[in-house]
Amino acid sequence: GHAGSEAAGAAAELGAKTLLITMNLEAVAKMSCNPAMGGIAKGQLVREIDALGGLSGVVSDASGVQFKMLNKSKGPAMWSPRCQSDRMLYAQKMRELLEKKENLFFRQDNVVDLIFSEGNEIKGVVTQTGQKFYSKSVVLTSGTFLNGLIHIGDS
Repeated sequence: GHAGSEAAGAAAELGAKTLLITMNLEAVAKMSCNPAMGGIAKGQLVREIDALGGLSGVVSDASGVQFKMLNKSKGPAMWSPRCQSDRMLYAQKMRELLEKKENLFFRQDNVVDLIFSEGNEIKGVVTQTGQKFYSKSVVLTSGTFLNGLIHIGDS
């Protein structure tokens, strides 16, 4: 997904030896049925990622089929750029940029468990194939295609 691609790309760019584990290597940066980057909320996020050296904006520019300014009938504060991308081309371009990262490695597998230290700190992951990968830090990005659920508070 987008978050995993950006996190892996940023970590590798900063010099960290990075392993991107995905259930399907062909689905890296897969876009949903509405392949848009932009809009009022997501557009702001994409601009911030771009300002920090991220890849989403660059890949959107390379794969875009329609670029539009939304909410032009409202005041300038509500204007927001949106890019509709070719879904397959977006994923291909993102993968190409990620594969050029010197410290980034890919593995097709499924993370099924976390490894904790005695102090309850995450120290790595266990995959479906039984392999253990130890790390100083772990970033989990399950994405929307895994029916993600957010729990807020006690419920």
